[in-house]
Amino acid sequence: MRSKVVIFLFLFICCQSDFGKLSYVAKLPKKLKEVSGVQYDAKENAFWMLNDSGNKPSVYLVSKEGKIQKELKVQAKNIDWEDLTQDKKRNLYIGDFGNNQNKRKDLTILKINLKDLSSKDKVITEKIEFLYPEQTKFPPKKENRYFDTEAFFEWEGNFYIFTKSRVKSSYGRTFLYQVPNKAGTYKAKLLSQFETTGNSWNCSITGADISRDGKKVALITHQAVWVFYNFTGNDFFSGEVKEYPFDYISQKESVTFISDSLLSIADEENKNSGRNLYQFLID
Repeated sequence: MRSKVVIFLFLFICCQSDFGKLSYVAKLPKKLKEVSGVQYDAKENAFWMLNDSGNKPSVYLVSKEGKIQKELKVQAKNIDWEDLTQDKKRNLYIGDFGNNQNKRKDLTILKINLKDLSSKDKVITEKIEFLYPEQTKFPPKKENRYFDTEAFFEWEGNFYIFTKSRVKSSYGRTFLYQVPNKAGTYKAKLLSQFETTGNSWNCSITGADISRDGKKVALITHQAVWVFYNFTGNDFFSGEVKEYPFDYISQKESVTFISDSLLSIADEENKNSGRNLYQFLID
């Protein structure tokens, strides 16, 4: 028996080294096998999480140890939920704007009010709807499919949305848009654009967050996190940027700031890997 325990511990330690520069924290529950959005709630000292399309319209409060503490059933269809964010009042927002084929005309952000986060029943949401003025065809030609979206955050009364490219020649390109945080239907305002290095599917932007002091923005891909700082106003691409490679590729679609120098990251389950919660230090 003792020899079996030693072998198990050896294999466990070896598995941890497979995560490159990421620090393994926990295996997430099976209910979160397609986790696509994570938001740290400082007051709860826990994470709000959700799955993407094809899953239940629920958001989950998850402990730092990866255990589900609460499930909120949302009275809205999960068309393609891709990210989560909170404002300073701790209202929660769901980005229902996944758009793989670039043909959706119902891009939506769903708001869950703070008072409803403690509910044990189904919760009702408010809607913020938007469109990209630069998109005129649904879908556009393959060389113009820049309107998929998996990343956003709320800051100072506005949402900042980062598109995901479906164009083979520039998978790393992302466009930064602004949408007001107010119920209604809006034309998203194009602010800027950025392109990650490399040209593979692993370079596409899949998640975003802003530090609590508003001085750092993190964008995640399957293989790295890009951190922007010393920017001017809300043009987050106007300052300096640093790439932090993970040295480990998996389907990472979720990133959130724990502190100004510590990120939490989650990836989706893929065969025998993923569905993990990690931590990652930045400067």
